[in-house]
Amino acid sequence: MFLDIDLLFTWGAIAKEYEKNEIIFEAGEHANFYYQLIEGSVKMFNLNEEGKEFTQGVFFDGQSFGEPPLFVDDFYPSTAQTCTSSKIIKLSKDKFLKILEEYPSYQKKFLNLMAQRNLAKAKTSRDIINQSPEHRIICFLESKKDENSIEKKLVPYTRQEIANFTGLRVETVIRELSKMKKNKIVDIIDHKLYY
Repeated sequence: MFLDIDLLFTWGAIAKEYEKNEIIFEAGEHANFYYQLIEGSVKMFNLNEEGKEFTQGVFFDGQSFGEPPLFVDDFYPSTAQTCTSSKIIKLSKDKFLKILEEYPSYQKKFLNLMAQRNLAKAKTSRDIINQSPEHRIICFLESKKDENSIEKKLVPYTRQEIANFTGLRVETVIRELSKMKKNKIVDIIDHKLYY
């Protein structure tokens, strides 16, 4: 969701610059702030006991992240980390909730955003649970594909990132992509993936 930057600053928000791979908040921290990207990218992820990463989402310029626990006075369920050098607006939870109270149009947009994210999570869960590795990868690629595109486009994710999104091992992703190339589902040109 993109709240007007001037409105955020009027309500006391601050902008902070982060280096690549810098942690913004960690899973288990109490949720006290609304975050919105001015520029850059952020991933939210969880780690299992073996240290394997599962990416929950990636956010880009103009998008907000980490909002659900603000509404239920809870803890962040995932860690947020910059993927690139980023500039992020930070606003206290109380002021964020007050903005939504005073600006019903933003409240409606925010409700729509939460519904879209919930639906996307449900679809992702459906596509990952008890499905073949190829099916998981295809569902991920489809979810990231430009809906208006007929021709194959460069996939801007590494094999490791695809593994992190799908819950697969990177070796499995590499093996499945090779099979998918043989079956003409994807193209791999100079180690770059096209779908």
